[in-house]
Amino acid sequence: MIALINKEIGSFFSSLTGYVVITVFLVINGLFIWVFPGQLNIPESGYATLDTLFIIAPWVFLFLVPAVTMRMFSEEKRSGTIELLLVRPLTDLQVVMSKYTAAVALVLISLLPTLVYYWSVYTLGNPPGNLDAGAIWGSYIGLFFLGSCYAAIGIFSSSITENQIVAFITAVLLSFFFFTGFEMLSALPLNIRIEQLLIYLGINEHYRSVSRGVVDTRDIVYFVSLIAFFIFLTRTVLQSRKW
Repeated sequence: MIALINKEIGSFFSSLTGYVVITVFLVINGLFIWVFPGQLNIPESGYATLDTLFIIAPWVFLFLVPAVTMRMFSEEKRSGTIELLLVRPLTDLQVVMSKYTAAVALVLISLLPTLVYYWSVYTLGNPPGNLDAGAIWGSYIGLFFLGSCYAAIGIFSSSITENQIVAFITAVLLSFFFFTGFEMLSALPLNIRIEQLLIYLGINEHYRSVSRGVVDTRDIVYFVSLIAFFIFLTRTVLQSRKW
């Protein structure tokens, strides 16, 4: 598995794609935090907070994570190397987990440079360090889990098609639905219990919960369950070739 994980990460950074994705993520967030005027601009707001990063990043990830995962299985299928991959001494689940782990590692790599934003806000606060560190680290945990969920969805989308563009669009639509689609459905005139269930099924509800700085076990169970669900679906797609 380690060799396959290293292969995926290496192939991502062996071209400009990897550097472009991470650069775009940092630049877009940086522009909203420091350049674009408005309430999201930290110097204009006058508050030492990284809320802007945690508001914008989920939407940027909505496109960048599918861009990372769209080729992981679809390219293997298109080039015909999927059979060579699956005859390795690895189970289907190990192959899926290798691809998924590589995608999550790339999500983590893209988040690490944003610690510069944390240091900047920490330093510029009056007095220095005057910020809610608990809420910020909780938001980082939530953002990591959110990106991990997008990665699981992206891996599944890549496994069902040979076309990378189709995989990308499918991953974006599924990620969007799980992020905010359930909340949209809950706005319909429904029974209060159904409304609460729909809200609970959405990623955004749990992301906001963790971002408050309190890591609730229920939120962690939700994220892990959603990831496991899409990993199971991906493994099922791979196994279907034997049917």
